[in-house]
Amino acid sequence: MSRSTKSGGTSEARSRLLGTAIRIFYTEGIHSVGIDRIIEEAQVTRATLYRHFPGKEDLVLAYLDQADQDIRAQISAAAAGSASADDKVRAVSRSIADGIESTGFRGCAFLNAVAEYPDPAHPIHQAVLAHRQWFLDTVTDLLAQVGDTPAEAAGRHFVMLRDGAMAAGCLFDPELIVETFLHGVEGIVQARSAVDSSH
Repeated sequence: MSRSTKSGGTSEARSRLLGTAIRIFYTEGIHSVGIDRIIEEAQVTRATLYRHFPGKEDLVLAYLDQADQDIRAQISAAAAGSASADDKVRAVSRSIADGIESTGFRGCAFLNAVAEYPDPAHPIHQAVLAHRQWFLDTVTDLLAQVGDTPAEAAGRHFVMLRDGAMAAGCLFDPELIVETFLHGVEGIVQARSAVDSSH
């Protein structure tokens, strides 16, 4: 969704702006970071910022769009590396666990953003809901391949486990959180496999 520009300089400036915003918004929050700070750290002029992002909201939406693209690529790569349906689910959960255990982990960018934009009609809130719907649909589709019963409840269970792990992962020992999360996902996979084998 990035805007193409005629000169390499302006697209480089946009990348610098977005890279700076991604880093600061994720580590410090959105509302607490002003435009002046982003301009200063990205080393661009105010005019350059507004040429690429007419307002802060546009920059926040670009930040969430990048986070969405990164997570889609992460989940797709994790699922693609496994042959069986249950191993695809395990690989996706492992990739989430790796993120929780990574240096600088500060929770889910989307859950963090929606806490700052609680109005359901706000475009940033809507972007969060769209991402979350995609994620729910994706894990539900993966879980539907494990067993032959409807997977909607299992998909919601997976998302709830993931949300809890994301929230707790930066508050408590990430190793324990990850162990609990992966154990919970394994329980979902085993329950679906058991139902399938009993038919």
